[in-house]
Amino acid sequence: MSTAGTGAGTAGDEITGTTVLVVDDNAGNRYVASSWLRRSGYTVLEAGTGAEALDRVATDPVDVVLLDVGLPDMSGFEVCERIKSDPVLARPVIHMSATAIRGQDRAQGLTRGADAYLVEPVEPDELRATVWSVLRYHRARAAAERLAARLAGLSRTTMAMNATVDFDELATTVASGAAALAGVPAAALVAASDRTVRRAVVDAVGPAGPAEPVDEGARCDSVPPRQLDRLAGATPDMPVTVSWAEITGDEADGADEPASALRSGFRSGRVAIVLRTAELGTELRDLLAQLGNAAALAVDSLQLYVEEHTLALTLQRAFLPNAPVAPAGVEVAVRYVPAAQNTEIGGDFYEVVELGGGRLLLAIGDVSGHSIHAATVMVELRHALRAYAVEGHGPSAILQRLEDMLRRYHPREFATVCVMVLDTARNVVTVANAGHLAPLLASPEGTVPVTEHGPMLGLRRSHAADSELALPARWTLVLYTDGLVEKRGVDLDTALEDLRAAVSVDPAPEELGDQLLGRFAGVREDDIALLILRGGGVR
Repeated sequence: MSTAGTGAGTAGDEITGTTVLVVDDNAGNRYVASSWLRRSGYTVLEAGTGAEALDRVATDPVDVVLLDVGLPDMSGFEVCERIKSDPVLARPVIHMSATAIRGQDRAQGLTRGADAYLVEPVEPDELRATVWSVLRYHRARAAAERLAARLAGLSRTTMAMNATVDFDELATTVASGAAALAGVPAAALVAASDRTVRRAVVDAVGPAGPAEPVDEGARCDSVPPRQLDRLAGATPDMPVTVSWAEITGDEADGADEPASALRSGFRSGRVAIVLRTAELGTELRDLLAQLGNAAALAVDSLQLYVEEHTLALTLQRAFLPNAPVAPAGVEVAVRYVPAAQNTEIGGDFYEVVELGGGRLLLAIGDVSGHSIHAATVMVELRHALRAYAVEGHGPSAILQRLEDMLRRYHPREFATVCVMVLDTARNVVTVANAGHLAPLLASPEGTVPVTEHGPMLGLRRSHAADSELALPARWTLVLYTDGLVEKRGVDLDTALEDLRAAVSVDPAPEELGDQLLGRFAGVREDDIALLILRGGGVR
């Protein structure tokens, strides 16, 4: 279909380039109607049958169809229905007939999809006015539908921008949304929190239209800040013309074309949108201004998120112990991985303390919640646990003292903790577990959970006596927090069985830690603490 303008102007301005298909089996009637329309400035195509009319609509840039009802191969009513029922062929249709002139004929034509119905003889001015009226309504409706689709696409892009968790993803989302709104290749420059600028370019524009962002062919990289600084003069109200090749770094043939750039910014959130077109209509410029403002706010929010996440991770790691020192003959590996979607500090912790005489205190725990308070309680529990261990208390006694401490100072807090004392001289481990997931013990014969279990801390319950477990000649112990196995929509028993099957005595602790995180971590909704030891004839 040809694309006449829809802005303000005379009918003559908008008629230029508009094509009318005149369909009539009578050559004289076609000549008369076509002559009237051509003198008004329309481009006119002709067809003598319904089949020819359908072919013309499918292959030529037809804007409106002037259709006789009585055609030799099929009725005009049927032709109209077929045009209107196909979204690709759909065009305004005006029936005109000298024989089907009864009221019920006009009613049938309008009911079956026609936009207007003229009865011959018809005056030239009436024909021209009817064609123009139908075109004007059709274009206004098409413009409203296009705007609604663009606004829907803008809303979806804004939601997607606010859900991004890194600057490459944000830049790609902005560029994809701009490409979808404009229907041309687009680029986005986004100021990241590390003082670099992320550049995303979307070269391909898919067939989905403005309702759906496009990301096929998207590429993203980092560029110097001057790439964004040089666009400081571009505003949403006054875009500037730049070189598409200079913005995108694309030296391919035809890439050095003019492009339109606009820039938005709030506080530190700066973003520029560049479209591979030299001209922007008023409607598109306004939509891009909204997209740019929303993108700048998303950049500002993401910068704050990244800074908070970095601070939380730094504090969390500062709360955890240094690299543990193990007795001779024992290998130790530890892992702590924060939740992927969480900027707050968690309550997961591990502890490894050498007690002397070949004895090693092992502990893993999780204070409920994600907050500074949860982390504070975690630190208190960890340091109290170390102190009680140094005093010579066994695992169960340590848990009972931790219970008393929570009851006195944090009566509304809960925690799970598993405490073990490994005696390498006797090759035994003493265990007490306060509601924590069962550790895994691997040997050449297989892997089994250490099932000793008691109530979690904070329930004001007594804790059972220690359990002593003899270790095999070669063994691996795996202590972990629930973030490793608890996933939304996954049965916990199934996940625990999968973990048990993945643990063996053969890999070194560092290697096994990487294997477990690679297999089970995925998109993390909770922190992961992991403590792995191997001993007894280490190879």
